[in-house]
Amino acid sequence: MSRRRKSYLKYLDTEAISRITSEPLLTPFPMEGSVSGHHRSPHKGSSVEFAEYREYVAGEDPRRMDWRGYARAVSFAGESHIRYYLKEFEAETNLRCYFALDCSGSMGFGATESKLEYAKRLAATFAYLIIGQGDAAGLLAIRDKKSFELPAKRNPAQVQEILETMGPLKPKGSPSLVDSLHDLAERVRPRGMTVVISDFLDEPKDLIDAIHHLRDRRHDVVLFHLIDPQEEDFPFERPTRFVDLEGAGSLITEPAVIREQYLESMRIHLESLAQGCLESEADHRIIRTDVPVAEVLDKFLGERTAGKAA
Repeated sequence: MSRRRKSYLKYLDTEAISRITSEPLLTPFPMEGSVSGHHRSPHKGSSVEFAEYREYVAGEDPRRMDWRGYARAVSFAGESHIRYYLKEFEAETNLRCYFALDCSGSMGFGATESKLEYAKRLAATFAYLIIGQGDAAGLLAIRDKKSFELPAKRNPAQVQEILETMGPLKPKGSPSLVDSLHDLAERVRPRGMTVVISDFLDEPKDLIDAIHHLRDRRHDVVLFHLIDPQEEDFPFERPTRFVDLEGAGSLITEPAVIREQYLESMRIHLESLAQGCLESEADHRIIRTDVPVAEVLDKFLGERTAGKAA
């Protein structure tokens, strides 16, 4: 194995993998895939999960007939007629998941680790788990000049492809996350999963429009909203130079002068985005980058499993 390939293995969180490999990812929405799997399909099949009754049609498989309540009598013009009913079950299929990774300049911020580096670990580990359960994972790297897409595949070699694609990525410029998500919604097949990993500094209304677009295409949309502890706590006390990492200059000021306004603006931004996600049934999760990736994924997958069971 080359030194470069080996260095990218650092993005696989071994603690998360050892803790979570027995916990499957489940989605609350029907998925469309090409092979059988863990997830509900919009089509009917013969899995173990009951969906509905349907009237029997001559020539169909009698093994699916509901023999316990095998016939129902109905009356037409004074005569009784017998109707037989089949049990329909929800087919199960594999999942196609795309990771939309924001590589804008602001993702380079971080006290001990940049948001982008944390995002790489989160995406790589999550993709490893998805492919490990037989589902397909792909990557959309949202970059300053031109975004790059790695189509979703389910073969084990795809993990290495994802690592080698995201490994060299650097935070730079101000690419349009919103435009990239609209484009993704149009290009990929409906009924998949889209996991967006970003700091979501775009206007909430524009972001929600893009999320609605994905949901209109029947995607299960998950937003991992990364926040560095300094962005949330604003611990600065002395005069500080605040630099716009996406190229609009810098400002030297007393933190005490802007702290209250900054925290209020941040609160409004987060609440607006959270409300929009709630209305569109998107899964919005605020993730501090000082929380271990293993803990984030363990909680996410556990809640998905509990929701499926409920």
